[in-house]
Amino acid sequence: MITPKNLKKGDKVAILSTARKVSIDEIKFAITIFESWGLVVELAENLFEEDNQFAGTVSQRTQDLQNMINRRDVKAIFFARGGYGTVQIIDSLNFSQLSKFPKWLVGYSDITVIHSHLNNLGFITLHASMPINYVSNKKTALDSIYNVLFNSKNNIQLKSHYLNKLGSVNGKIVGGNLSIIYSLIGSKSETDTQNKILFLEDIDEYLYHIDRMMINLDRNNILSNIKALIVGSMTSMNDNEVPFGKSANEIIHSYASKYDFPICFNFPSGHIDDNRAVIFGAESHLYISENDVFLEQ
Repeated sequence: MITPKNLKKGDKVAILSTARKVSIDEIKFAITIFESWGLVVELAENLFEEDNQFAGTVSQRTQDLQNMINRRDVKAIFFARGGYGTVQIIDSLNFSQLSKFPKWLVGYSDITVIHSHLNNLGFITLHASMPINYVSNKKTALDSIYNVLFNSKNNIQLKSHYLNKLGSVNGKIVGGNLSIIYSLIGSKSETDTQNKILFLEDIDEYLYHIDRMMINLDRNNILSNIKALIVGSMTSMNDNEVPFGKSANEIIHSYASKYDFPICFNFPSGHIDDNRAVIFGAESHLYISENDVFLEQ
């Protein structure tokens, strides 16, 4: 796997959006954070363009990401926000220059498209909070981004959950947003989970949708070939008038627990204020005991 170099003071980083539109006011706080880290921030040419709900046309969003991928002087790309739209441009991008000029690509949610596609191509990426969220993020979330980008350290410890399945495993973490992973099955961006630690999170889904997606993952042998499962935040789930009868975690547990791999729930990553960074594609150690969970990357 190709790992980008650590950032240092004076490095140039880019902010762009491959999905929903964003305003300067929504990312001002993030810019001050980056500058406090000693970084030089460059905003993509079309960042504040609008095409209905999107941050510019497909062509404009593709152009912005392609330009920053090709730039030798840009050391990291921060996706301003998620929503929907990244899958519209993924097949028009050329990532060949990323081998010459490796850089961190940072985001989550809809950016799962980027993570999955690039992890398949042998690039390490960073699943972490995005500039639009920084103003509401806890310090622990922002510190985790800094620690990965500047110090190559990412250790996360949390309390155990009653649904956890104990165990210890080493492997590369892949995954992201469950809905996006589900939507990529059968495409060349499909998440390669073979002998990997799978990470899942989601927001604003109906519980029966979670069930349907987990069945699909299971039927496609995605659960049967992983080394461990990390379940992050399942935020703001919806139910019908007649209750489904299980929480999102319980639904996931019902399909995953039949396999012989460790599982942890309520991992602090996803659509929450304490959205900790997780390095995708990097060798990691996951330890799940009766009392706590420890991830070392």
